[in-house]
Amino acid sequence: MRERYQTLIKQRIAEMQPGSVFVTSDFADIAPTAAINMSLSRLEDSGSIRRIIRGIYDKPRFSKLLNEPVASDPSKVAYAIARKNRWSIIPMGDTALNMLRLSTQVPAVWQYVSDGPYKEYSYGNVHISFRRTSNKEATGYSYTTGLIIQGLRALGKDHVNETVISTLNQQFTSEEKKSILNEAQGTTAWIYDFIKEICKEQSE
Repeated sequence: MRERYQTLIKQRIAEMQPGSVFVTSDFADIAPTAAINMSLSRLEDSGSIRRIIRGIYDKPRFSKLLNEPVASDPSKVAYAIARKNRWSIIPMGDTALNMLRLSTQVPAVWQYVSDGPYKEYSYGNVHISFRRTSNKEATGYSYTTGLIIQGLRALGKDHVNETVISTLNQQFTSEEKKSILNEAQGTTAWIYDFIKEICKEQSE
């Protein structure tokens, strides 16, 4: 039976895209925890997967240019940590600005609002921080709406200009804009005023 579990887990990982990040519970439907841990440990020893932090692994993506595996994507790692702990998270601060293409600077710390506890994780040169906030900020919005709200909050009212509005306007479809407008109604007034500008159709 152990060999069967090993085969099933190996097959699932083989089907993943290089760079995918996963947690032990992602295999809970095909094997018991002890068998999952043993299988992942063997695959790590063989070099097929990497252990990033406890309980978090990735399928390495190889760079032909660098001739070595690429570092794990911090965003994917953050969401894997959240999935493992059953937290809801949304990027905040410089992380939100980076995700929204409002900043090209790689965040020094990848920050997320969370409905879980305050936590910090590090691997290599990457630092990830989860900041506890009201449930509504983390779970009351879809990813897209929450990301825009956090991005605007990070910029601050006095730094949202026409360039910011135009950049965000071009990133979303008409249907997405309708959802954003509907979902964001309960947020801070000045943020919602800018969201209305962001969600205007180009012809308006």
